[in-house]
Amino acid sequence: MSLPRHVALIMDGNGRWAAQRGWPRIKGHKEGVRAVQDILDEASALGIEHLTLYAFSTENWKRPAPEVAMLMALLRMYLRMFLPKLRRRGIRFHHLGCEEGLPDGILADLRALEAQTADHTGMVFHLAVNYGSRLELAHAARRCVEDGLAPGEVDEAALASRLWTAGVPDVDLLIRTSGELRISNFLLWQAAYAEFYMTECLWPDFRGPQLREALEAFAQRERRFGGI
Repeated sequence: MSLPRHVALIMDGNGRWAAQRGWPRIKGHKEGVRAVQDILDEASALGIEHLTLYAFSTENWKRPAPEVAMLMALLRMYLRMFLPKLRRRGIRFHHLGCEEGLPDGILADLRALEAQTADHTGMVFHLAVNYGSRLELAHAARRCVEDGLAPGEVDEAALASRLWTAGVPDVDLLIRTSGELRISNFLLWQAAYAEFYMTECLWPDFRGPQLREALEAFAQRERRFGGI
């Protein structure tokens, strides 16, 4: 089976998963983290080179303050729990997103996990926290100006090298759970020629078998990148 080098996932449906069971939303978020752990294992075992998970967008700050606080607390707890798994699998961690606006504790934990896994040579796990693709593109454009580039020097390569994903291969397969048909300001540049796979499966139920099903669908696609 032809595997994608870079798989990106929009993890959607935690709240609905909990609501269907009459449980509070936090229960769905906790189960969603267990799904993350399963997908890390499965993707690494299959030989995926890059896995990007959309955990918290720049727009998610608009959610009710108690839910945002709960999500930040959960993130801190699970970032620390991830380390043994990442070490066991040789997975390298990378925070994808804007550092500005993140709580100091979260930022410290993200940086610590990057440092603790910097010498790992396995799959790279990009966790998008405080990420928005439009903001990323604006930052890249601003850096071109700050670096003194002339207008004629601002091309695709110049922008790509200043994105938060600089040096990372473009997304081959973008998966979204919960049946929604949008990409929600996620990797707009990097997913320009990605294959999309949308599933009704809610994120807490998305595990190894569901990932393999998406990869099998990807293997059947004919990718032409604008050619014939």
